[in-house]
Amino acid sequence: MSVGILVVVVGAVLFGVLVIAAIAIYNRLVRLRNRYKNAYSQIDVQLKRRHDLIPNLVTAAKAYLSHERETLEAVVQARGNAVGAADRARQSPGSAPAMQALAASESVLSGALSRLLVVAEAYPDLKAQGTISELSEDLRSTENKISFARQAYNDAVTEYDNGRDAFPAVLFAGAFGFAPAALLQSIDSAEERQAPKIVL
Repeated sequence: MSVGILVVVVGAVLFGVLVIAAIAIYNRLVRLRNRYKNAYSQIDVQLKRRHDLIPNLVTAAKAYLSHERETLEAVVQARGNAVGAADRARQSPGSAPAMQALAASESVLSGALSRLLVVAEAYPDLKAQGTISELSEDLRSTENKISFARQAYNDAVTEYDNGRDAFPAVLFAGAFGFAPAALLQSIDSAEERQAPKIVL
């Protein structure tokens, strides 16, 4: 066998190995990306449930808290902002601006809900109302599910980013269009880090 043919054969084998490696890396990154997008969809389901519970809670509390109009309006406004941020995040899960906006809007919503529920605790008739108690329990359960879903999403994003940044995937990830994904950061302030106090 001549040297020229040997070079061609070795070159073809190396090219074939590179193509197979690139395909394997691409497929792994697709699986990891789909995993974190699926994990985000679980957050989205729980956020939608949370956002749907809030108008019912505000309506039930409105009769008792008519003089607390500012607190009720703050909750409604914060919910509207959070719904908008959730819609934007749903369209591009993993996008840093979308995840930051979602975390910020949900933080404001949690703060507004906490203020509403603290005010509601001062009204025994409101606390005794069955609807408020049921909605509060549903909200508490949903808050817990959001926390678990956020952890699962962050774990999936970390696995994706680690896979994307590891050698040799890092050589191909940019060319294949695999951008880094952003975590859904936890709330930073100690006050907002606490779950809303639920009226029972």
